[in-house]
Amino acid sequence: MDAQGRGRAENIDPADQWVLNPNTGDYELRLSPSAGQSAVPGPRRSSRSSTRQGARGRDGRRDEPRDEQREVPPQRRRRNPQPEAAGGRRKQKPRKSKGKKALMWTGGSLALVLVAVGVGGYVYYQHLNDNINSIADDGASTGGFSKDRAINILVMGTDKRSGEGNEKYGDKGSVGHADTTILLHVSKDRTNATALSIPRDMITDIPDCPTTMKDGSKKTITGTKGARFNESLGQSERTPSCTMRTVTEITGIVPDHFMVADFNAVKTLSSAVGGVDVCLAKDIDDPDSHLNLPAGKHTIEGEEALAFVRTRHSVGTGGDLSRIELQQQFLSSLMRKLKSNDTLTSPSKMIKLAEAGTEALTVDSKIADIMKLRDLGMELGKLDMKNLSFATVPVVDNPAEKVHTTVVVDKAKADPLFSMMRADESLTAVKKKEKKEKAAVAARLKGSKSDASEVRVNIYNGSGKTGAAQATLTYLQNTEGMSKASQLGNAPSDLKKTTLEYAPDQADQARRLADVMGLSGSAMKPGKSEKNSQGLPAIKLTLGSDFKGAGVPISTPSKAPEGIQKVEADKTVCAK
Repeated sequence: MDAQGRGRAENIDPADQWVLNPNTGDYELRLSPSAGQSAVPGPRRSSRSSTRQGARGRDGRRDEPRDEQREVPPQRRRRNPQPEAAGGRRKQKPRKSKGKKALMWTGGSLALVLVAVGVGGYVYYQHLNDNINSIADDGASTGGFSKDRAINILVMGTDKRSGEGNEKYGDKGSVGHADTTILLHVSKDRTNATALSIPRDMITDIPDCPTTMKDGSKKTITGTKGARFNESLGQSERTPSCTMRTVTEITGIVPDHFMVADFNAVKTLSSAVGGVDVCLAKDIDDPDSHLNLPAGKHTIEGEEALAFVRTRHSVGTGGDLSRIELQQQFLSSLMRKLKSNDTLTSPSKMIKLAEAGTEALTVDSKIADIMKLRDLGMELGKLDMKNLSFATVPVVDNPAEKVHTTVVVDKAKADPLFSMMRADESLTAVKKKEKKEKAAVAARLKGSKSDASEVRVNIYNGSGKTGAAQATLTYLQNTEGMSKASQLGNAPSDLKKTTLEYAPDQADQARRLADVMGLSGSAMKPGKSEKNSQGLPAIKLTLGSDFKGAGVPISTPSKAPEGIQKVEADKTVCAK
């Protein structure tokens, strides 16, 4: 929508009011010569005091007068002017590159349609705040992201046909479903991230959901056993908090925040960056999604971008899993465009993104504020795109159906994948400072292994779980054939992580036990042996709080299971 239609200054592009100062590298607001009207986009207000006193409606937005002109605030002066050096000249600070300066200015990129702003100006901040729609998380989140831990954001695309021009896609009166759902996990050190797609047609249990209704009343929406995942949103009055709880049930990960995007989000965001680059390995003509493109590379935006992410009958197997691959390609390309210098150094594009993001997204009430979104964007902006992986929850055809229209979780592959995300393990090869040390630790697992019958081990319980040592002893003796194992009760104190101590001449026994217990090299502690109840040398296994049960691997896998659907965000893949 143009500036006039939004109630802004007539015939003025807001991006044109921000000019790069070559001396400082900053973008500065250059106001129109007119003294009676602000060039800053946003609803007109009579004065700053009237803005503060504007009443809020039921949806939390301000009801403010739009017909009165607002005083234009004076342009800000630079703070802390530099003192003059000897000779009357000022010392010049080293200038930063435009790309880096713009990145600081924006407060990070729009990671997975996150709005990034930093353009300043009270009126414009207030205008963007007024754009934001929010819904309560009803206690389904962690309560908010933190800079000192990993970040998990649930991004949901709904198929609700709201918004201008979207009724033509059919199902006009639908309340919508969780049509596209991605759990974005960003590591604690911000070096890597995993974007996990959850298939809409996956059968799962939707838990009971305490929910704040539109009128402010509280209600618990009864859960459903064996439902399609997409019914966790919209259906039975379920809000995004229900989808959050469902995702936690599936993955064991509690999201920090959620964001919901409708059809218009795809159209406006793709246009704001000047189009998204995609690739097709074959011609596609899909009358259902209205996508008609020949094979090859294309730059798409608006309606065409929406058609691209909606098509499924003309790609792959024609199902939702094939469409997920297409959406991952689109999002990877969108994020590359967002982090490119072409976007970060363009005031016009950044303002369009701020407008599109705040209008098209619905967020949880914990981040329904531009400054909080900016802080989140700053954290996500630290991520290197080379270490972002898109993956899909591993699934198999639903065995309860003769004609397969739904899928169920493939636990053998999904559980290790979820475990890696919970443990903050990357799906990509991230460069580590401790590379040599990690290599030495991993080497402890390499080498010959003793027969199980030759392993002599004393088991101690430091897990805090009653009976853990005895359960492990029974498992090792009866299932793994380690008849020389014995358990010696509780450890002197509880441990967070399981350890395996051994003497150099017992390394073969230690490697065999580590293999059986699913221990990593970091759990192995070369040192001294001890005696067992018969006075013979024995290795020492002390169970920690990471012990999950006899026969359950203790350590998190170091790489993703074979065969999972995975796409790296810095690579272009042509849809087949």
